[in-house]
Amino acid sequence: MNLLEAIKGRRSTRRFKDIEVEPEVIRELLDISIWAPTASNVQPWGFVVIQDKNYLQELSTQAKADNLERMKGIPRLEQYKASMENPNFNIFYNASTLILIYGKKEHLYTIHDCSMAAQNLMLAAWDKGLGTCWIGFSHGVCDSDSFKEQHNVPQDYKLVAPVIVGYREDIPLRPVSRREYPVFQWTGNNS
Repeated sequence: MNLLEAIKGRRSTRRFKDIEVEPEVIRELLDISIWAPTASNVQPWGFVVIQDKNYLQELSTQAKADNLERMKGIPRLEQYKASMENPNFNIFYNASTLILIYGKKEHLYTIHDCSMAAQNLMLAAWDKGLGTCWIGFSHGVCDSDSFKEQHNVPQDYKLVAPVIVGYREDIPLRPVSRREYPVFQWTGNNS
């Protein structure tokens, strides 16, 4: 697969086979992710890898309760209430692996740098026949002081990118188009 095929073909995956991703594959994804560019070459990231489906189910239950509390009084989040109340819904979609990318809080561009690392990881995973999805609903639980302490994450790091990884049950076939984008200004001789 070439790079443009991966960029245009990659989709968020929410249906996974019940197969654990091999540790050497996860290590390779981490190794690829850190080739992302960073401001001043700071490389502010650190990782937590969780490959325990029972523990991921526990985290999902905690995260759903946390999200129900957080969405009170925020009308735009009401659309997720039924999912958060559903005992059968797993926010990690039963994926075999959760990779959490943390970044040092002190660095100005940590969110940008770690997001680019996540993109590298997701594209590399797609190239290997794996699916990924960024799970924003896990932020409250996985960025808590107690979670970070339990997983040896220094308190001067914050969660940027929680990404599930697993073998795709199927490849989404529906083409996804992109909306016309605004170009607010194009200055120069060849514009």
